[in-house]
Amino acid sequence: MRILSLLAAFTIAGCASTQEPPVQANDPSFAPVVPDYPRESVVEDGSLFRPYMANSLYSDVTARRVGDIITVTLSENTQASKSADTSTAKDTNVNLNPITGLAGQAINIGGESVQLGLSASRDFSGDAAANQSNSLIGAISVTVVDVLPNNNLVIRGEKWLTLNQGDEYIRLTGIIRPADISPENEIVSTKVANARIQYSGTGTFARAQEKGWLTKFFDSSWWPL
Repeated sequence: MRILSLLAAFTIAGCASTQEPPVQANDPSFAPVVPDYPRESVVEDGSLFRPYMANSLYSDVTARRVGDIITVTLSENTQASKSADTSTAKDTNVNLNPITGLAGQAINIGGESVQLGLSASRDFSGDAAANQSNSLIGAISVTVVDVLPNNNLVIRGEKWLTLNQGDEYIRLTGIIRPADISPENEIVSTKVANARIQYSGTGTFARAQEKGWLTKFFDSSWWPL
């Protein structure tokens, strides 16, 4: 009884230690980045011109600086299929002639000659198949958090939707090329390099789909059966 109690305690402790912290809104890691513009000295000339906010007459309004906003159109559609089929067979047969004794005569027991024989067969057949598909369509506006030396842009942002019984959120991080940004200041998610896209939820609906700690233990590799 004591051993069972210790096993249960270790199981609960192990499951509790592997739990991930819950996702929260207003995460500082996904907060918009505000550019730190240098403080300018005020010149009493009556001009409203600001050099750091100036745009070329030939430039567009697409994102290119830290703090700029860009819209990412989510268009993710993946499908994977895999199958395997294995079959092997092996047969073995060994027969020995009647055992002979003195003078080359066969040894008889009960009127029957003594003989040895061995027969073995082995068959194996295995079949496996797996199919998986994912689809994500929508849009999310993110901000530019860094400009790399090659002018590529590091983007990051999130969107939270509060529902009756919980929250739904989308998080996105990655690197994009300014040349892939459309004149409408949009880019397709398939052109985001090193993309990390999270779409999930919190609250009652999300908790209802989670397994209990005991079920997780029986489904884990720690359970020997």
